[in-house]
Amino acid sequence: MSGKITVIFLIGTTFIFGVIFFYFQTFAYYKKVNMKQEIQVNKKIIKVNKYVGIRSDISKLKLRGCFQVNPTHFKNLDTSDNASPLSAPFWFNCFDYKSIQSDIDKGLLKAYLAAENEAPGIDRYIAVYENGIAFEWRQLNKTYLE
Repeated sequence: MSGKITVIFLIGTTFIFGVIFFYFQTFAYYKKVNMKQEIQVNKKIIKVNKYVGIRSDISKLKLRGCFQVNPTHFKNLDTSDNASPLSAPFWFNCFDYKSIQSDIDKGLLKAYLAAENEAPGIDRYIAVYENGIAFEWRQLNKTYLE
């Protein structure tokens, strides 16, 4: 009988640990950011509308944002070929990294290096559609990978 109790205890403990681990990986470390009214792109301040974002204090890579901008503010800025958005938690619906990357590859979405080495080894990127829908994220750069 004690073998069954031990197995039930181990399975129960594993399940509880799994639920707690899932919570911390997908919810606990993220903070919602909704009041952002401007972003900085290559030292140029650009006004944004309807900003919805998430960030985390434990990792600079956890920044994701969706917003609207006037695409004409990006006309004189250089585009970037290194943009590669990272995935966002499943509950952050506006940031679909697969479709963002696909549209960057197809040329439908233009990506800009907004800040190089914003944190050590981390760059911030902005991607903008012609209609003004835009996305923001951070990713590792070459200096981090060396």
